[in-house]
Amino acid sequence: MNAIPAHLDHLVLATPDLAATVADFTERTGVEPAPGGAHVGLGTRNHLVSLGCSRYLEIVGPDPEQMRPDGPRPFAVDDLASARTVTWAISPPDLDSAVAAARARGYDPGDIRPMSRRRPDGTLLRWRLTDGDTQHPSGLVPFLIDWGSSVHPTATDLPTTPLLELTASAPDPDEIRPLLSALDTELTLIQGPLSITFTVDTPLGPVTFA
Repeated sequence: MNAIPAHLDHLVLATPDLAATVADFTERTGVEPAPGGAHVGLGTRNHLVSLGCSRYLEIVGPDPEQMRPDGPRPFAVDDLASARTVTWAISPPDLDSAVAAARARGYDPGDIRPMSRRRPDGTLLRWRLTDGDTQHPSGLVPFLIDWGSSVHPTATDLPTTPLLELTASAPDPDEIRPLLSALDTELTLIQGPLSITFTVDTPLGPVTFA
């Protein structure tokens, strides 16, 4: 199996139908993702699965209990025809320093902005992440996240499907590799259609998602 990227925090599996994708994951793996909570005002909510070693999978889609937001929902979930792994996140030791270093190396990961999510138990989680038009549109270059004083999602009692492999393909991998280096991380890349694929270990054996 390939190396897991340095500082990997989580993978994002976006879907236009959250309930259906959670049911599909449960059927294929024998593991039911846990409700994560709502992104208030953004029109999305998520379910989570630990990938082991302080890493997790976020399954995110439209929240039927929220009004449709004025702007597009995160991860372009309204434009998806089916569930797809759209991007990933890393958590560097120092978010601000990592952003400054990346910019000095020629890649701007975007401005840092605050985010929040309310867990089903009412706890409000707050974090900071990079977001903006300067981020690479492929999703293959991760965004950066800092959980600050909030409890990391994997510190709760999440169901677990250990991550075995993470790979990606791109029409021009050599365009992506320097941007990953600017963020002090890596990703196994091959030439091909734009995609991110991961394999997890489950009670039903290894299962691959794209």
